[in-house]
Formats: sequence, C-alpha cells, structure tokens
Amino acid sequence: MSDPKKPSKNEDEYFAKLDAELLARTRAREHQERDEAERRSHYMKCPKTGHDLVTISLHGVQVDTCQHCGGLWLDAGELDTLLKHEEPGLLRKVFGDVVTGMRGRRKENP
Repeated sequence: MSDPKKPSKNEDEYFAKLDAELLARTRAREHQERDEAERRSHYMKCPKTGHDLVTISLHGVQVDTCQHCGGLWLDAGELDTLLKHEEPGLLRKVFGDVVTGMRGRRKENP
C-alpha cells in the first residue's frame, strides 16, 4: 500500500504544471516590464544623438526638435499638415516630393 504522506504521481504532475504556468506568467510580465522601461528610456530622445527633444509649434503643428543637432522629427500626419500651409517655398516642394515618394513605396509594399 502507498504511503499517505507521499504525494501521488497525479499530484506531482498537477503541481509541476502549476509551477510551470506561474513561471511562464512571471517571465512574460518581466519581459513586458523590460520592454516598457526601454520605451520610456527612449521617449522624447533624438534618434540621432540621444539628446532630449523639445516640442515647438511650427505653423500650428507641434513638432519635436533636437537642440543639439538641429534635427526636426515629425509624427504621423504632421508633414501633410505642414505642406498644406499657405506659405509657398522650396522647402514645401522638397517635402512634397519626399511625401509623394514615401506614399508610392507604401502602396508597393502593403
């Protein structure tokens, strides 16, 4: 007859499964926390120099600039808004050509 103090094979399997599930959840949570911490460390940092970005208003659009390298960083849709501004000029033409080229590539690579 089996010893009542000794766990059965089914109990061992049950607790091993619970331990594995707990370990998997813990690892997933730690991975998610690491990813979030990394995103926070890069938030509002210049992709080129790593310096802090400063938000300025340019023709009513909030754009991010790097005071160190002079880089100008635009979020989705901000370039289109700037291009619609009434002030004509070479910069508008260049940006327009860039946006047109990017849109063409997006259509080719859905």
